Amino acid sequence: MNEKTAIFAGGCFWCMEPPFARLDGVIKVESGYTGGTRENPTYEQVCSGATGHYEAVRVTYDEDRVAYDQLLDVFWRQIDPTDADGQFADRGPQYRTAIFYADEQQRRAAEDSRKRVARLLGKEVVTQILPAAPFWPAEGYHCEYYKKNPEHYSRYKRGSGREAFIDRLWGKNALKQRLTPMQYEVTQHGATEPPFRNEYWNNRSPGLYVDVITGEPLFTSLDKFDSGCGWPSFTKPVDGRRLAEYPDLSHGMVRTEVRAKVSRAHLGHVFDDGPNGMPRYCINSAALRFVPLEKLEEEGYGAYKALFDKE
Repeated sequence: MNEKTAIFAGGCFWCMEPPFARLDGVIKVESGYTGGTRENPTYEQVCSGATGHYEAVRVTYDEDRVAYDQLLDVFWRQIDPTDADGQFADRGPQYRTAIFYADEQQRRAAEDSRKRVARLLGKEVVTQILPAAPFWPAEGYHCEYYKKNPEHYSRYKRGSGREAFIDRLWGKNALKQRLTPMQYEVTQHGATEPPFRNEYWNNRSPGLYVDVITGEPLFTSLDKFDSGCGWPSFTKPVDGRRLAEYPDLSHGMVRTEVRAKVSRAHLGHVFDDGPNGMPRYCINSAALRFVPLEKLEEEGYGAYKALFDKE
């Protein structure tokens, strides 16, 4: 196990615990306070707005099973990153959003992810990226509130406006508007696009292939090859922690389905007939967006340029 921690402020910490807790590879999620001037503050002191603290969660995770980038993707999908004065019905400095980085690697990943979110939303993102400060655990009754008081938690999340906002931005209707009909059918219903009549099957340009929904990096042109099947084929993903595999017995066949862990989008299937004994990830173009090498830095994928420098 390779244990790491990450700290995120996303408004009310009650609502920030569950999304991280359900992510495979997360060990523990703690509610607390950070970024302020007073040691070991109480909830009442933080709520006064006078201590400078943020309500936050500290995520302890196994880096061998889940990447920091995945935690960032989960974080962005829980908040309104364009609101500088709080989150939803909760107003005040303690409810501002921020990412607290532990080292330079986390800082760079957070900066890049903020660029990608701004591009996706087409709006200015005001979420702060700050060096990690002392984290003070919250009072026990706040911890795992969604488990201890599920009915009140559900009413609060709905009543605050957070639930409706997330649904407007990431729900099925939002995806229908943002995606093409083919992209929607492939990612949400497991459809398969026609071979040889899709966007990337014969794309030979250098670059990165990302999740069409979240922008999460999935594959690179360095691992792409012509399998003759008519769909984009890769020998490996950028990071296996970002993919989930499931048995697929549909259409009278035995196959292994591949999905993106964060967006849960259907991507395609993986087979054992790749070159030199390697796998063949047979992926629908409709599940991907291609970012050319020359635009990686501009679009928030600058950290991946080093992969191409090795060639």
